[in-house]
Amino acid sequence: MSYEDGWAAMNLEMPERVPRTEYSAHEHWELIHSVTGMDIDKDSSWDVKQKAHQAFVGQGGWNYDFFWSVWVYTQFLEKCRTDMGHAEYAADGSDLRQVILSPFKDPIEVLSFDPVEIYGNIDEADLTRQFEWHYQFVRDQNPNCVNMTGIYITLISGLIEIFGWEMLLLAMGTDPVAFGDLTNRYARWMQPFFNALGNADIPVVMVHDDIVWNQGPFVRPGWYREYVFPNYDKYFRPLIESGKKIMYTSDGNYTEFIDDIAGCGIHGFVIEPATDMKYIAEKYGKTHIFIGNADTRVLLSGDKSEIRAEVRRCMDIGKSCPGFFMAVGNHIPPNTPVENALYYNEVYLELSRR
Repeated sequence: MSYEDGWAAMNLEMPERVPRTEYSAHEHWELIHSVTGMDIDKDSSWDVKQKAHQAFVGQGGWNYDFFWSVWVYTQFLEKCRTDMGHAEYAADGSDLRQVILSPFKDPIEVLSFDPVEIYGNIDEADLTRQFEWHYQFVRDQNPNCVNMTGIYITLISGLIEIFGWEMLLLAMGTDPVAFGDLTNRYARWMQPFFNALGNADIPVVMVHDDIVWNQGPFVRPGWYREYVFPNYDKYFRPLIESGKKIMYTSDGNYTEFIDDIAGCGIHGFVIEPATDMKYIAEKYGKTHIFIGNADTRVLLSGDKSEIRAEVRRCMDIGKSCPGFFMAVGNHIPPNTPVENALYYNEVYLELSRR
């Protein structure tokens, strides 16, 4: 059973098969049609899409064992944030927006920013109820998976959403210490979100924070160790004290900070192909969960031999580890050829038995 295998892996109890999750495959309507036979496309109603989603994610479809989800996203930043546009992701390119709009004129405005003044204080009790509502909603949508709720705008991701990359980097380069003080102010504003999450009756939480680029850190590592990870320690304390399993996600290559993040008390790593999964498996494979990390580019443009080799690479690294979940990092987007996605799943099923 899918939930049972997922929950066993979350508890580092080796299930008989390697469990799996995926990101965005459940919105690849052509793929879903191919797998489920349902009449579905991007213009279908919400109800039809939900039924198709459940058929695809559930047993009889791709049988997800874990479903990635967060509740706290940019809705809490709408009073003041940069619109960075949107890259082309939809199969028809309809989501491409190249206009960038920022409320900040210069780095000085960024460095003087006060989140409490702009966004106000958080009602922890109300937010706890929101987390519990969201968790139940996700469970209802994905009854055969390990589900969660969580926070997307943890720290660096929140600052990116507010300032945009250009202003963030200009301000950080202008005065790294003052930007560190701003980071601490943001973290103090965010702490009630984590307090509320700690109080929520939820077993698994997702913490998302894009702290790096694909090449690694975008500022000296010492800056992260002074301003990011000490705030993680404070954030995660109520989660750890309440017995929750903490899953951590960052895009890009965070290999340099794997040990720092583990030291903050997380239970699992969600990684893209740029991060060294082999290092995680060798050092933390018996003590931590990890999810990944087949390269989506192989599914986009590779042939069958390359797809098989990529799945085998992941299985060779993770299969002996009790908390390993297979996934394509970071997404299976709608322009992925259906035949490649289907072959990937075929190879996964073939190699997933322990």
